[in-house]
Amino acid sequence: MKFLELILVIITIAGMWKVFEKADKPGWYSIIPLFNTYILLTIVNRPWWWLLLFFIPIINIYFAVVVSIDLAKSFGKDWVYGIGLLFLPFVFYPMLGFGQDRYIGPPNRIEQFGD
Repeated sequence: MKFLELILVIITIAGMWKVFEKADKPGWYSIIPLFNTYILLTIVNRPWWWLLLFFIPIINIYFAVVVSIDLAKSFGKDWVYGIGLLFLPFVFYPMLGFGQDRYIGPPNRIEQFGD
């Protein structure tokens, strides 16, 4: 069982590495705990202090959902793909990183409220 977990973690890291590279960030940033979350926040154009909100129980779930959906939208995907990034990262990060999707930039904040 531990071997399967290790494989899933490696697959997720490889996918995140490629996602970071597509967003013009060094891929190795994805392997540094906390710093990779900060970099994800910069990729989706959210303020740095959101990193602190990830330490607050219950509230961190909301912000993880928002960042995942924003990341999906940054690559032209919809909110469902963002939920996939959150709950099945070993499937969706490699699909995003190794697929044909291109980083188009953070989603328009005004547009989000119309979704």
